[in-house]
Amino acid sequence: MAAPMARALRGLRAGVGRRWGHEARGGAGRSRLYEHVRDGNSAWPQLDVEALRGRQEEAERELEERKGPLRAHDLREILSTWEQLQSLQERVRGLEAVRNQVTLDVKALTETHDQSTLDSIPTYKELRGRGREIRQQLKDLYQEEQQLYEHYYLKALWLPNQTHPDVPVGDESQAKVLDVVGKKPVFNFKVKGHLELGEHLGIIRQKRLSHISGYRSYYLYGAGALLQHALVTFTLDKLVKRGFIPMTVPDLLRGAVFEGCGMQPDANPSPVYNIDPSRFEDLCLAGTSEVGIAGYFMDHAVELRDLPIRTVCSSTCYRTETNTGKEPWGLYRVHQFTKVEMFGVTAAERGTESTELLQEFVSLQKELFSDLGLHFRVLDMPTQELGLPAYRKHDIEAWMPGRDKYGEISSASNCTDYQSRRLHIMYRDGAGARRHAHTVNGTACAVPRLLIALLESNQLQDGRIRVPPALQPVVGTDIIAPPQAATPVYIGLNQPKRH
Repeated sequence: MAAPMARALRGLRAGVGRRWGHEARGGAGRSRLYEHVRDGNSAWPQLDVEALRGRQEEAERELEERKGPLRAHDLREILSTWEQLQSLQERVRGLEAVRNQVTLDVKALTETHDQSTLDSIPTYKELRGRGREIRQQLKDLYQEEQQLYEHYYLKALWLPNQTHPDVPVGDESQAKVLDVVGKKPVFNFKVKGHLELGEHLGIIRQKRLSHISGYRSYYLYGAGALLQHALVTFTLDKLVKRGFIPMTVPDLLRGAVFEGCGMQPDANPSPVYNIDPSRFEDLCLAGTSEVGIAGYFMDHAVELRDLPIRTVCSSTCYRTETNTGKEPWGLYRVHQFTKVEMFGVTAAERGTESTELLQEFVSLQKELFSDLGLHFRVLDMPTQELGLPAYRKHDIEAWMPGRDKYGEISSASNCTDYQSRRLHIMYRDGAGARRHAHTVNGTACAVPRLLIALLESNQLQDGRIRVPPALQPVVGTDIIAPPQAATPVYIGLNQPKRH
């Protein structure tokens, strides 16, 4: 497919078919990954069309069961477009072969005849005319080819991954509990929420910040900041000792990398912060270091002997999800937060490697949260909660006494070859051939939600907080009490009226 794709790319660079209306997009939306490839920055995504055709009925059913802009009829259209493209390319190859033969015949005549006599040779005139006719036909076919590529990719890139057969069907309410770890903490007093506890101790501030840092921002102060540092240090230390490679990644990445991971920066509403395009062309703030790590491996191949590669990264994450109107106060939904992410690249020789790595990630998550003394449950998430890239996803929900319910603190997903086919994350197998790797990701520590579970589960009747032993070396105490030093007193506008 390299030659036909190169032809399409040449046509695109020449400005053929540069249109982004509803008809061109097929109703699915703009694709920055397509534009990235179109402009010659990376190879074309290698979607497994033959596999889709082989399981078309099953794939159509899965499309109806998962969230996203595409449905069964869209898959039929995608496959039909691909078939049209194959047929057209066969015609193109035939015409190119005729054109090449005509070129050779003309060259033979020019080498055996003087230029002055060529025009009087009927065969020469006929060949020249035939050559012009073929070139015009090819020009039209190349344009049609490019338009088919555009129509195909602008829809096909919105297809979700295949679904694991054991995944429950339906919405969040259909999640299956796989495991329950620990016991709910028992209190002989009325429990407080994390924000009330944090404000009493002077370690969390979320009031009167709209004029400083906007809606749902927050400060961690004193022991609150140390708790964050302790959580990150504890998590990184444990994972690095288990062979994870520590990384730092850019917070700003191109939209193509987001789309390659299965995230849509141009969805409406968008889950991603887009930077002002008039100043920074095509840059977005990452909501997880998964994007940056995947970008590190993009367009690279690793050796089979080096797999699986396990990486861990602590980063600041930026999310627009707080616009939902849910959880207006507290740390459960905030615009930015610190998170430690696990990301793995593995082989697909036996077909079970990524499943095993997902199980390993979940086992590590359970160990981390158990060491922190939390009560939590592991869920097998249903089809509507998988997003585009996940073949299977497990969430972990911790008990949060102040909220009187479980709250998600982490997830782990097996993305099989979904991301690698879009981003060209490859490995060399035993024969030296390049194959698409599988990718797995998992949250090891999402600081704000862990703080909620820890503060609310470890509260004492007087509002103090017990510090889990695993975090005490960094926090420097086993009990967080109200600060001895005076805290700042608000003196700004809108003071409470005093009588």
